[in-house]
Amino acid sequence: MDAGTWELVRAALGPLLAGLVYGTIPLTAISFTAGLALALAVALMRLSGIAPLAAIARFYVSVIRGTPLLLQLFIIYYGLPSLGVTIDPFPSACIALTLNVGGYASEVVRAAILAVPKGQTEAALTVGMGYATTMRRIVLPQASRVAVPPLSNTLIALVKDTSLASTIQVTELLRKAQELAAPTFEFFALYGVAALYYWIVCLVLSFSQARVETRLNRYVAR
Repeated sequence: MDAGTWELVRAALGPLLAGLVYGTIPLTAISFTAGLALALAVALMRLSGIAPLAAIARFYVSVIRGTPLLLQLFIIYYGLPSLGVTIDPFPSACIALTLNVGGYASEVVRAAILAVPKGQTEAALTVGMGYATTMRRIVLPQASRVAVPPLSNTLIALVKDTSLASTIQVTELLRKAQELAAPTFEFFALYGVAALYYWIVCLVLSFSQARVETRLNRYVAR
Protein backbone atom coordinates (compact mmCIF):
# COMPACT_ATOMS: atom_id res chain seq x y z
CA MET A 1 0.00 0.00 0.00
CA ASP A 2 1.21 3.50 -0.79
CA ALA A 3 1.54 6.39 1.67
CA GLY A 4 -1.90 7.75 0.79
CA THR A 5 -3.55 4.43 1.60
CA TRP A 6 -1.73 4.18 4.93
CA GLU A 7 -2.87 7.69 5.80
CA LEU A 8 -6.43 6.77 4.91
CA VAL A 9 -6.24 3.67 7.09
CA ARG A 10 -4.91 5.66 10.04
CA ALA A 11 -7.68 8.22 9.62
CA ALA A 12 -10.28 5.43 9.46
CA LEU A 13 -9.19 3.63 12.65
CA GLY A 14 -11.21 5.92 14.92
CA PRO A 15 -14.47 5.92 12.91
CA LEU A 16 -14.28 2.14 12.48
CA LEU A 17 -13.69 1.71 16.20
CA ALA A 18 -16.73 3.92 16.84
CA GLY A 19 -18.79 1.68 14.55
CA LEU A 20 -17.63 -1.30 16.59
CA VAL A 21 -18.21 0.25 20.01
CA TYR A 22 -21.48 2.05 19.29
CA GLY A 23 -22.95 -0.35 16.74
CA THR A 24 -21.61 -3.90 16.67
CA ILE A 25 -21.02 -4.43 20.39
CA PRO A 26 -24.39 -3.04 21.62
CA LEU A 27 -26.19 -4.99 18.90
CA THR A 28 -24.39 -8.16 19.97
CA ALA A 29 -24.96 -7.61 23.70
CA ILE A 30 -28.68 -6.81 23.39
CA SER A 31 -29.41 -9.61 20.93
CA PHE A 32 -27.46 -12.26 22.84
CA THR A 33 -28.95 -11.37 26.23
CA ALA A 34 -32.52 -11.28 24.94
CA GLY A 35 -31.90 -14.32 22.73
CA LEU A 36 -30.58 -16.33 25.66
CA ALA A 37 -33.69 -15.52 27.72
CA LEU A 38 -35.86 -16.52 24.76
CA ALA A 39 -33.84 -19.72 24.29
CA LEU A 40 -34.40 -20.72 27.91
CA ALA A 41 -38.14 -20.14 27.57
CA VAL A 42 -38.33 -22.13 24.34
CA ALA A 43 -36.25 -24.97 25.80
CA LEU A 44 -38.52 -25.20 28.84
CA MET A 45 -41.55 -25.22 26.53
CA ARG A 46 -40.04 -28.16 24.65
CA LEU A 47 -39.44 -30.02 27.92
CA SER A 48 -42.73 -29.09 29.60
CA GLY A 49 -44.67 -32.10 28.39
CA ILE A 50 -47.57 -29.81 27.43
CA ALA A 51 -48.26 -30.73 23.82
CA PRO A 52 -49.40 -27.31 22.49
CA LEU A 53 -46.43 -25.50 24.05
CA ALA A 54 -43.99 -28.11 22.78
CA ALA A 55 -45.50 -27.89 19.29
CA ILE A 56 -45.20 -24.09 19.23
CA ALA A 57 -41.57 -24.32 20.37
CA ARG A 58 -40.73 -26.94 17.73
CA PHE A 59 -42.37 -24.85 15.01
CA TYR A 60 -40.46 -21.74 16.05
CA VAL A 61 -37.11 -23.56 16.08
CA SER A 62 -37.87 -25.15 12.72
CA VAL A 63 -38.69 -21.81 11.10
CA ILE A 64 -35.63 -20.03 12.52
CA ARG A 65 -33.23 -22.81 11.62
CA GLY A 66 -34.81 -23.34 8.22
CA THR A 67 -34.59 -19.76 6.93
CA PRO A 68 -31.57 -17.49 6.33
CA LEU A 69 -30.82 -14.78 8.87
CA LEU A 70 -30.61 -12.22 6.08
CA LEU A 71 -34.16 -13.09 5.02
CA GLN A 72 -35.34 -12.75 8.62
CA LEU A 73 -33.81 -9.26 8.75
CA PHE A 74 -35.52 -8.29 5.49
CA ILE A 75 -38.91 -9.60 6.61
CA ILE A 76 -38.80 -7.54 9.80
CA TYR A 77 -37.40 -4.34 8.31
CA TYR A 78 -38.82 -4.35 4.76
CA GLY A 79 -41.75 -6.75 5.08
CA LEU A 80 -43.55 -5.61 8.22
CA PRO A 81 -44.20 -2.06 6.90
CA SER A 82 -46.56 -3.59 4.32
CA LEU A 83 -48.61 -4.80 7.30
CA GLY A 84 -48.56 -1.36 8.88
CA VAL A 85 -45.69 -2.09 11.29
CA THR A 86 -42.63 0.10 10.82
CA ILE A 87 -39.54 -0.46 12.97
CA ASP A 88 -36.32 1.54 12.90
CA PRO A 89 -33.15 -0.18 11.61
CA PHE A 90 -31.40 -0.83 14.93
CA PRO A 91 -34.46 -2.30 16.74
CA SER A 92 -35.24 -4.36 13.61
CA ALA A 93 -31.74 -5.83 13.69
CA CYS A 94 -32.05 -6.53 17.43
CA ILE A 95 -35.36 -8.34 16.94
CA ALA A 96 -34.11 -10.45 14.04
CA LEU A 97 -30.86 -11.39 15.75
CA THR A 98 -32.65 -12.13 19.03
CA LEU A 99 -35.09 -14.47 17.30
CA ASN A 100 -32.24 -16.16 15.46
CA VAL A 101 -30.15 -16.64 18.60
CA GLY A 102 -33.21 -17.89 20.47
CA GLY A 103 -33.90 -20.54 17.85
CA TYR A 104 -30.38 -21.95 17.80
CA ALA A 105 -29.49 -21.51 21.47
CA SER A 106 -32.73 -23.14 22.63
CA GLU A 107 -31.50 -26.50 21.36
CA VAL A 108 -28.20 -25.98 23.20
CA VAL A 109 -30.03 -25.15 26.43
CA ARG A 110 -32.43 -28.08 26.03
CA ALA A 111 -29.55 -30.52 25.48
CA ALA A 112 -27.71 -29.12 28.51
CA ILE A 113 -30.78 -29.54 30.72
CA LEU A 114 -31.26 -33.11 29.50
CA ALA A 115 -27.60 -33.81 30.35
CA VAL A 116 -28.34 -33.31 34.07
CA PRO A 117 -29.13 -36.71 35.63
CA LYS A 118 -32.87 -37.14 36.20
CA GLY A 119 -32.18 -38.55 39.64
CA GLN A 120 -31.16 -35.13 40.91
CA THR A 121 -34.42 -33.58 39.77
CA GLU A 122 -36.41 -36.41 41.31
CA ALA A 123 -34.51 -36.06 44.59
CA ALA A 124 -35.18 -32.32 44.71
CA LEU A 125 -38.88 -32.84 44.10
CA THR A 126 -38.94 -35.55 46.76
CA VAL A 127 -37.64 -33.19 49.45
CA GLY A 128 -40.34 -30.67 48.63
CA MET A 129 -38.72 -28.34 46.12
CA GLY A 130 -41.09 -26.97 43.50
CA TYR A 131 -40.39 -27.16 39.78
CA ALA A 132 -39.16 -23.57 39.54
CA THR A 133 -36.88 -23.93 42.57
CA THR A 134 -35.49 -27.22 41.29
CA MET A 135 -34.68 -25.67 37.94
CA ARG A 136 -33.10 -22.60 39.50
CA ARG A 137 -31.05 -24.29 42.22
CA ILE A 138 -30.33 -27.78 40.90
CA VAL A 139 -30.71 -28.14 37.15
CA LEU A 140 -29.71 -24.83 35.57
CA PRO A 141 -26.42 -24.38 37.51
CA GLN A 142 -25.26 -27.80 36.30
CA ALA A 143 -26.63 -27.30 32.81
CA SER A 144 -24.79 -24.00 32.47
CA ARG A 145 -21.43 -25.77 32.65
CA VAL A 146 -22.43 -28.01 29.74
CA ALA A 147 -23.91 -25.12 27.76
CA VAL A 148 -21.03 -22.63 28.06
CA PRO A 149 -18.87 -23.89 25.13
CA PRO A 150 -21.64 -24.07 22.49
CA LEU A 151 -23.24 -20.84 23.72
CA SER A 152 -19.87 -19.13 23.50
CA ASN A 153 -19.63 -20.28 19.90
CA THR A 154 -23.10 -18.85 19.31
CA LEU A 155 -21.94 -15.52 20.76
CA ILE A 156 -18.85 -15.45 18.55
CA ALA A 157 -20.97 -16.25 15.50
CA LEU A 158 -23.38 -13.48 16.50
CA VAL A 159 -20.58 -10.90 16.52
CA LYS A 160 -19.93 -11.72 12.87
CA ASP A 161 -23.62 -12.01 11.99
CA THR A 162 -24.20 -8.42 13.11
CA SER A 163 -22.46 -7.40 9.88
CA LEU A 164 -25.67 -8.38 8.06
CA ALA A 165 -27.38 -5.47 9.82
CA SER A 166 -25.53 -3.19 7.40
CA THR A 167 -28.01 -4.32 4.73
CA ILE A 168 -30.84 -2.59 6.61
CA GLN A 169 -28.89 0.63 7.20
CA VAL A 170 -27.65 -0.04 10.73
CA THR A 171 -24.42 1.88 11.26
CA GLU A 172 -22.20 -0.81 12.67
CA LEU A 173 -18.61 -1.76 11.86
CA LEU A 174 -19.12 -3.09 8.34
CA ARG A 175 -21.50 -0.29 7.39
CA LYS A 176 -18.95 2.27 8.59
CA ALA A 177 -16.25 0.55 6.51
CA GLN A 178 -18.51 0.68 3.46
CA GLU A 179 -19.19 4.39 3.97
CA LEU A 180 -15.48 5.18 4.31
CA ALA A 181 -14.44 3.04 1.34
CA ALA A 182 -17.11 4.23 -1.11
CA PRO A 183 -15.57 7.65 -1.97
CA THR A 184 -11.97 6.40 -2.04
CA PHE A 185 -12.41 2.87 -3.53
CA GLU A 186 -9.90 1.59 -0.94
CA PHE A 187 -12.12 -1.38 -0.20
CA PHE A 188 -9.35 -3.89 0.45
CA ALA A 189 -7.55 -1.76 3.04
CA LEU A 190 -10.63 -0.60 4.95
CA TYR A 191 -12.38 -3.95 4.86
CA GLY A 192 -9.13 -5.46 6.09
CA VAL A 193 -9.15 -3.15 9.10
CA ALA A 194 -12.78 -4.05 9.78
CA ALA A 195 -11.86 -7.74 9.61
CA LEU A 196 -9.05 -7.13 12.08
CA TYR A 197 -11.47 -5.51 14.53
CA TYR A 198 -13.89 -8.46 14.23
CA TRP A 199 -11.02 -10.88 14.78
CA ILE A 200 -9.81 -9.06 17.90
CA VAL A 201 -13.30 -9.11 19.44
CA CYS A 202 -13.63 -12.84 18.70
CA LEU A 203 -10.21 -13.51 20.24
CA VAL A 204 -11.25 -11.68 23.42
CA LEU A 205 -14.47 -13.71 23.58
CA SER A 206 -12.57 -16.97 23.04
CA PHE A 207 -10.19 -16.09 25.86
CA SER A 208 -13.13 -15.22 28.13
CA GLN A 209 -14.80 -18.51 27.25
CA ALA A 210 -11.71 -20.44 28.34
CA ARG A 211 -11.60 -18.55 31.64
CA VAL A 212 -15.28 -19.21 32.34
CA GLU A 213 -14.91 -22.92 31.54
CA THR A 214 -11.90 -23.18 33.86
CA ARG A 215 -13.81 -21.50 36.68
CA LEU A 216 -16.88 -23.71 36.25
CA ASN A 217 -14.75 -26.88 36.14
CA ARG A 218 -13.36 -26.11 39.61
CA TYR A 219 -16.67 -27.18 41.09
CA VAL A 220 -16.84 -30.51 39.28
CA ALA A 221 -16.19 -33.57 41.40
CA ARG A 222 -13.23 -35.62 40.16
